[in-house]
Amino acid sequence: MQLDHLSYAAGPEGLGACAQRLGSRLGASFSDGGLHPAFGTRNFVLALAHGCYLEVVAALDHPAADRAPFGREVAARSAAGGGWLAWAVRVDDLTAIESRLNRRAASGHRRRPDGVDLRWRQIGINDVAEDPQLPFFVQWDVANGHHPSLGGSIALSGLEIAGDEATVDAFLGTSSAQPLDGVAVDWLPVDDGETGLVAAVFETPRGTVRVD
Repeated sequence: MQLDHLSYAAGPEGLGACAQRLGSRLGASFSDGGLHPAFGTRNFVLALAHGCYLEVVAALDHPAADRAPFGREVAARSAAGGGWLAWAVRVDDLTAIESRLNRRAASGHRRRPDGVDLRWRQIGINDVAEDPQLPFFVQWDVANGHHPSLGGSIALSGLEIAGDEATVDAFLGTSSAQPLDGVAVDWLPVDDGETGLVAAVFETPRGTVRVD
C-alpha cells in the first residue's frame, strides 16, 4: 500500500488554465492525461517523485459525470470553486477492501493522446463523499513503464488534512504513516464538520511550495 496520487478539481478557470496555474507555481508542466469515459471526467497529470503523481481533473458535460460517483464528486468540488478533492492509495489487490466495504470496485480507463490506454479499478469514492478526509483505493492494470508517476522529480513532502488520524487509520486498515511514508502529515482541527485535504507541500527546483 502506497500513496498513488492527489486529485485537485479545476474551478471556474477551467481545466487547462488550472493546470497551467499550478504548473507555473511548481515550475513544471502538466501533460494531457485524456478522458475517463466511465466517470465523465478528464485530467491533466504531473508525475512526482517516489511513485506518485498529481492530477488536475474536471467533469465533462456528459451523462457519465452524473452517473459515476467520481464524476459527481469532481463536479461538486468544481462548482464549489475547485481545489483539493482527494488522495488515493495504490494496492496490488482490491479483494480484501471490496470485502470490507461490501461492494465491488469500479473499472476505469483513459486513453492518453499518445494512444496508450491506462486501466485500473478503484473503490472508496462513496466514502470520500461522506467524509473527505478519507482516501480512496486504486489497483492499476498497466504495463511496466506506464504508471503516471514515471519520470517525476518534484517531491511531495507534506500534507495538511482536516480530520482525525485514527479515523483514517481505521479506514485504511493500517497506520496512515505506511502509505504516506516520507510525507509529513499535519492533522488539523475540523471546523464546522468540514474534513478533507487542505494543502499539499512540494519540494521543487524553486524551493518549497505550498498549494492550498
